[in-house]
Amino acid sequence: MATYKIDAMHSNIEFKVKHLMISTVTGKFNSYDATLQSEAADFSDASITFSAEINSISTGNEQRDQHLIGADFFDAASFPTVSFASTSFTKKAENEYTLVGNLTLKGITKEVALAVEFGGVMTDFYGQEKAGFDIVGKINRKDFGLTWNGITEAGGVVLGDDIKLNFSVQMTKQ
Repeated sequence: MATYKIDAMHSNIEFKVKHLMISTVTGKFNSYDATLQSEAADFSDASITFSAEINSISTGNEQRDQHLIGADFFDAASFPTVSFASTSFTKKAENEYTLVGNLTLKGITKEVALAVEFGGVMTDFYGQEKAGFDIVGKINRKDFGLTWNGITEAGGVVLGDDIKLNFSVQMTKQ
């Protein structure tokens, strides 16, 4: 069984949400960990776990970040991490997979399906074997208790319900 750990220096864990329904705000997690275990060279039997620290959210705006980690949204004091554990990793085509697993956010666990593009395997300058994956998906924030919203004077909604997930991940063979 080969074990891979995430290379945080060469990975990016981002999310996007509509603001005022006319533009998109991008955020990311700066502190996270992931492990992939697989016997198959093409990772078709991979088992994947992931966790991120809610307090590491960054949207480029400190006031917004503090609002996000507060009780209105993620409530980091009560729920300090978001986690994911795969239940299947199914090969669909040459470099395309579907990753299904249980996402736990704010104490609520729901099954999610994510599309994965396998970028390949390469050995770096230090002789370490690396595997690259791009992962995309979408969740409804209200499914995870992220229900805060506001209404503008004109009656518009401040936040969209869908959160787009976009992860670019490099894993290092242990």
